[in-house]
Amino acid sequence: MTQPNSIDAVQQMLGAQGYVCGRALATVVFLSLKLGRPLFLEGEAGVGKTEIAKALAAGLKRRLIRLQCYEGLDASSAVYEWNFPAQMVAIRTAEASGGADRSALQAELFSDEYLIERPLLQAMRPDKHGAPVLLIDELDRTDEPFEAFLLEALSDFQVTIPELGTVKAPEPPVVIVTSNRTREVHDALKRRCLYHWVDYPDFEREMAILHARAPEAADALSREVVAFVQRLRTEDLFKKPGVAETIDWAKCLLALDVMNLSPEVIGDTLGAILKYQDDIQKLQGSEAKRILDEAKATLEPA
Repeated sequence: MTQPNSIDAVQQMLGAQGYVCGRALATVVFLSLKLGRPLFLEGEAGVGKTEIAKALAAGLKRRLIRLQCYEGLDASSAVYEWNFPAQMVAIRTAEASGGADRSALQAELFSDEYLIERPLLQAMRPDKHGAPVLLIDELDRTDEPFEAFLLEALSDFQVTIPELGTVKAPEPPVVIVTSNRTREVHDALKRRCLYHWVDYPDFEREMAILHARAPEAADALSREVVAFVQRLRTEDLFKKPGVAETIDWAKCLLALDVMNLSPEVIGDTLGAILKYQDDIQKLQGSEAKRILDEAKATLEPA
């Protein structure tokens, strides 16, 4: 598929993949595609940052390559590794046959045959379907040395393998970088990117998202679920539920054949929307009923 030629086309493309996209986000996605700039998305966990990359890859019919970040991630783990067991087998085989040419063996051992490509190197390779979508997920989990390396890689869209040389992308990948803001990412990296804060959606947009992702849910139940979750986000919680939790909860309620929310149902299914015992404990007893009553009071007649 060719790239969308307007902001409206971006919204339609993502919407066709079940991702309900506001105009501000659609604008920055359109500019990222148009200008070939990486897109840096920040926001709370569960608001749909990763899903944007998935929907974009599906909409563009491009390959999605995901680099899941973690503490201690280094450049070699993100770019490539050598298949040492296979190399050792080749060395033993050459020794057993005798008379192996050392320079020829070395050239063979450090060839593409023994190279294990990691996400960044994969994203630099040519693809007949077009440049892939490279998702660098939860960058805030890594440390500053990896950020510095990534800054260089995203500047020139190339990586260096000492044994093979420099690999440069024939066409820059579509890069989506996400952060849950557990720490601040360096300004130098942010300046390379277009930036957008992905916030919790308002009631109408969250309803649209729920209809797209759980269309079998009745409108009355969906309205109660969204109103309750939105009211729950105003409480003093260790981890507020994201959109992902709204969708999961609705699907759990459907599996239980629930038609309307009640304090008893909420108490039985809290593990679908809250992931910390302290938060769950706060909603025991009359608290769930209070929040449910306040949520229902905000609903206009359907």
